[in-house]
Amino acid sequence: MNTVLKINGLSKSYGKVKALNNLSLQINLGEVFGILGPNGSGKTTTLGIILDVLKADSGTFSWNGKSPTKFTRKKIGALLETPNFYPYLTARQNLSIVCKIKQVDESDVDRVLTVVNLIGRANSKFKTFSLGMKQRLAIASALLGNLEILVLDEPTNGLDPQGIAEIRTIIKDLASQGKTIIMASHILDEVEKVCTHVAVLKQGNLLTSGSIHKVLNKQEQVYVVADDLNLLKACLRQIEGVNNITSTSNKVYLTLMEGKDTAYLNKCLFDKGIILSELGVQKSDLESNFLELIK
Repeated sequence: MNTVLKINGLSKSYGKVKALNNLSLQINLGEVFGILGPNGSGKTTTLGIILDVLKADSGTFSWNGKSPTKFTRKKIGALLETPNFYPYLTARQNLSIVCKIKQVDESDVDRVLTVVNLIGRANSKFKTFSLGMKQRLAIASALLGNLEILVLDEPTNGLDPQGIAEIRTIIKDLASQGKTIIMASHILDEVEKVCTHVAVLKQGNLLTSGSIHKVLNKQEQVYVVADDLNLLKACLRQIEGVNNITSTSNKVYLTLMEGKDTAYLNKCLFDKGIILSELGVQKSDLESNFLELIK
């Protein structure tokens, strides 16, 4: 497995505020890696450091196994914030200027405009673009040079549902070409729909990371039924590995820690004299798992 980005112990403070606290991550070739967390969790700081816009107080990172240099940076397409294109120039003219800055052949302009579905508006002035179109042009700018790594900070921020869907489609299409995409977002639905892997941050601390399925859908909610629900709940509280006990009028719900399964639960209850009339499993929804992580 080829490692594209390796982060070791990054920390960054702004005065007394700890923006990042000893962050370590590994992102591999071809992954769409989401950095997820509420506002102020350290997502943008992380991206700023790995793009050499900010300097970390401590820690290191490497791209493709090499220490970062200005030449490494040129091989990474980035969208840290909505860029300031010239309002009275066309999309093509604006991208031509970016080509000169990036030292990229201007023949690449039409390719990236096609990728973001703006080729039909190539000669329209930037000031006539909707917010979603402006964001697509920003992604086109990041793609100039046919780069294999793309870093996006809140790419759908402020967009309407149609604009969000357009950006999501672009990201999926780029991922299907084998590009490695690193994307920060505070929107769970956005990350869940496009990312293969995710890291969850809160107040500068890494809570967990891994595949989307492992991180956000790893817990299964177990429900149990017995004749005496009050006695059932009392017994459940005495069993190691049983968490998050809740109940309705006819069922008790719980989660089991890793390594414990329903057979283990059934035996523990049987040993306490509880005979279950029903035992089942249902997946917890992504939002509940995310909120449980960051609360």
